[in-house]
Amino acid sequence: MSNVQRIGVVGAGQMGRGIAQVAAAAGLEVVLSDASRELADKGKATIDKLLGKLVEKAKMTADDRAALVGRITPVEGMAAFADVDVAVEAVPESLELKLAVLRAADQVLPAAALLCSNTSSISLTKLAAATGRPERVMGMHFMNPVPLMKLVELVRGEQTSDATYDAIRGLAQRLGKTVVTSQDRPGFIVNRMLIPFLNEACFALQEGVGTVADVDAGARLGLNHPLGPLELSDLIGLDTVLFIAEVLHRDIGDDKYRPATILRNMVAAGWLGKKSGRGFYRYDASGQKVAH
Repeated sequence: MSNVQRIGVVGAGQMGRGIAQVAAAAGLEVVLSDASRELADKGKATIDKLLGKLVEKAKMTADDRAALVGRITPVEGMAAFADVDVAVEAVPESLELKLAVLRAADQVLPAAALLCSNTSSISLTKLAAATGRPERVMGMHFMNPVPLMKLVELVRGEQTSDATYDAIRGLAQRLGKTVVTSQDRPGFIVNRMLIPFLNEACFALQEGVGTVADVDAGARLGLNHPLGPLELSDLIGLDTVLFIAEVLHRDIGDDKYRPATILRNMVAAGWLGKKSGRGFYRYDASGQKVAH
């Protein structure tokens, strides 16, 4: 399907609106869906606001901004997906939620349409099996923040056809992304490496090896990482980090993947990172770090 013209995105949060933005920037018509029209409108407004900053810095023209935003149509639910070529779900990392979204999308999509999940850890084989088009389902794991990160990790379920893989690979490249391909294994490639690193930083903090500032500075300045592991965990969401760590621990069965107690406790307290205003750091209403 090299002639993709219209894409549906389920979820107008941070990941969904990022996917919508890069798709619209590539000239695609985007249907941005959420549980309510208000949430979808908010997602589009956030994209417009972020692009406005690029216009202010002369990195984008006002006309290009207006054209990009004009290609995004916010909607409630997925009825408008009846004429899209590809749908991508970008809802929170929950098996039950993703299964429900994929089943609903499967019911309204055209027969030839492809269905992708932005999951960062859940089995694509399991997700695909819940639909009536398993050979047309695969993983399209974007990195956060989507407009800045160059990578898309493609994940093939056992049922994914070569034609589906080729089409989605072409779409990712059209969006300006570099592609890596993972088989359907716990954590895929990126999170199989990343989550143990983030979790080990939690253990180091828990055991008093160093402070939050020490752990993050060690990674930034000693490993040349742009963000420290605790900062990055806050950005991803501590609930998501914990969920993926639990998937790795359960599905691989190796105790080295067990989540740190401090990570479990922070999630239990509702301290989920940047999105909740508190994680390893505190954040103001605009998402700026204000204090440890």
